[in-house]
Amino acid sequence: MPKLTVENVGEFEVESGKRLVLALTEDAQIDQLHACGGASRCTTCRVEFIEGEPEKMTVAEKNTLAAREVTGCRLSCQILCDHDMTVRAISRLEGCGRADAGHMPKPEIEPQPVEWVDK
Repeated sequence: MPKLTVENVGEFEVESGKRLVLALTEDAQIDQLHACGGASRCTTCRVEFIEGEPEKMTVAEKNTLAAREVTGCRLSCQILCDHDMTVRAISRLEGCGRADAGHMPKPEIEPQPVEWVDK
């Protein structure tokens, strides 16, 4: 099982292949935002990687980050926990002014991922 370390929160073993956004909310039990429900339509589920950043990203993630001109972070809704990683959860419900974190993402990545080699 991969180990997920969340800065200032702790270490967690997560099911291999679990979406990072779900590991953050269910396993680490933090208030990670996911306003679009994990469909790569917004950038509220942003995380910064300290270690273990995946080499690949979905085309949807690449396009969303580019369209919003976001750099230096990744979308947790588009990442699978398939190896050890350490992240900083930078997009949290606390203090953001939203009523809730968003609609709970499905277990599988959506839209259907097409892997992209360049980060």
